[in-house]
Amino acid sequence: MGDEPQTWHHGLVAAWWGEFNDDFRPHEIPFYQAHIERSGQPVLDAGCGAGRLLLPYLRAGLDVDGCDQSADMIAACREKAAREGFESNLYVQAMHEIDLPRKYPTIIVVGSFGLGSDRQRDREALVRLRDHLEPGGTLLVDIEVPYADPGHWEYWLKDKRATLPETEEPPHRRRRASDGSEYAMSARLVAVEPLEQQVTMEIHIQRWRDDTLEAEEQYQLDIGMYFKNEMLLLFEHAGFSDVTVYGEHEDRPPTSDDDFIVFEARV
Repeated sequence: MGDEPQTWHHGLVAAWWGEFNDDFRPHEIPFYQAHIERSGQPVLDAGCGAGRLLLPYLRAGLDVDGCDQSADMIAACREKAAREGFESNLYVQAMHEIDLPRKYPTIIVVGSFGLGSDRQRDREALVRLRDHLEPGGTLLVDIEVPYADPGHWEYWLKDKRATLPETEEPPHRRRRASDGSEYAMSARLVAVEPLEQQVTMEIHIQRWRDDTLEAEEQYQLDIGMYFKNEMLLLFEHAGFSDVTVYGEHEDRPPTSDDDFIVFEARV
């Protein structure tokens, strides 16, 4: 493997995700649950983060395990599950290194493929995930298409790329956490490498208490960007022979107007 890609899913960022990210893209939860119920349990939520999908599935009575490369994210997920009286097998493992004790009829990768990774690791991740499927099992992976954010897409052009990094955004309004502290977060685009199809984002996060700045952290995140046909080739390379593509987390074919597409791959 090459140099370790950068990721921001640690420390205060993981705390933010644990507090505020549960209502992010809620339409995804029923989409994947319907596919899980068709494909079977147990299910692995690979890149589960702080449990945005894993917790609702535990509440629904599903048998779901989780893994994530961030120990802080897994700790937040475990704490949230314990508060509700749930237990789940949770592992601190990156997808390209995944080595778990059981196999699954269904594995989902939601909002995390290509984050803090590179193409070599992503290829290995699909192979590892395939190896953790039961015979006839199903892997569901979503991606955000590279042109989904028009404000960022223009930076793929030479003249705009020369102006990077972006001027730092002002911190977002403070949001109050369950312990009474407040968080403020901002992000900016710092680099685009079109030949590598990679962008780098920078995040700045603060935690305040009683109007006093208590902690402050800054991270960068490397994001691999993929188009549909490249993903299909990756699935073929990983040994998948049957791949269906959906648009916008709906059971329909994708269109060029979709910001997200989902790949349902079977072995």
